[in-house]
Amino acid sequence: MNILIVDDHPLFRHALIQAVRYSFPQAQIHETAAVNEFYERLESGSEPDLVLLDLNLPGASGFSALVHVRAQYPAIPIIVVSAHEEASIIQRSIAHGASGYIPKSAHPSHIGEAIRHVLDGEIWLPPNMSGNLSFDPRKADETALAERIQSLTPQQFRVLMMVAEGLLNKQIAYELEVCEATIKAHVTAIFRKLGVQNRTQAVLAINALDIEEKRIK
Repeated sequence: MNILIVDDHPLFRHALIQAVRYSFPQAQIHETAAVNEFYERLESGSEPDLVLLDLNLPGASGFSALVHVRAQYPAIPIIVVSAHEEASIIQRSIAHGASGYIPKSAHPSHIGEAIRHVLDGEIWLPPNMSGNLSFDPRKADETALAERIQSLTPQQFRVLMMVAEGLLNKQIAYELEVCEATIKAHVTAIFRKLGVQNRTQAVLAINALDIEEKRIK
């Protein structure tokens, strides 16, 4: 079994690796710390059997990485592993395509349990939280936005995340090692797919998938 852990905290990645190995000693475990590394590994053609994904990652905004990867690689089951324990965050994660949700405060034994359930095609939720989720339909605006983001190509998604970080076209071109005209073409296509007219509107759109602003107080 090939498992990919995506988390930007080295100490937690190490702890998660140990927890996975305890339940699956023969598993091949790989790790990445950022969204770009995550995409590069997936695009290399070696798809993992399972992904353990943190929601707070460099190069992503809230649920954006989950939404995009779920669209590009629908066959790969994803378990969100996050410090957020609010019922609303868990609900939105499952609604956006996660097959399970493990709070970082969970007991290590839950890691193996969650992986087994998800690989069997089931949804796994924290035992003490599943009864508190109502799974009401998502708000129409967030659902529509998720669908528009799913229509972006991997490169367009990278460009959108860089736009959200405030980078100019020439800076994005330098980072991605392409010409500025290519970035301009990507930005134009992104605006069309998102239904926005400028960079400010694009940033506001992607921020709708953020986590912090919708947390339960």
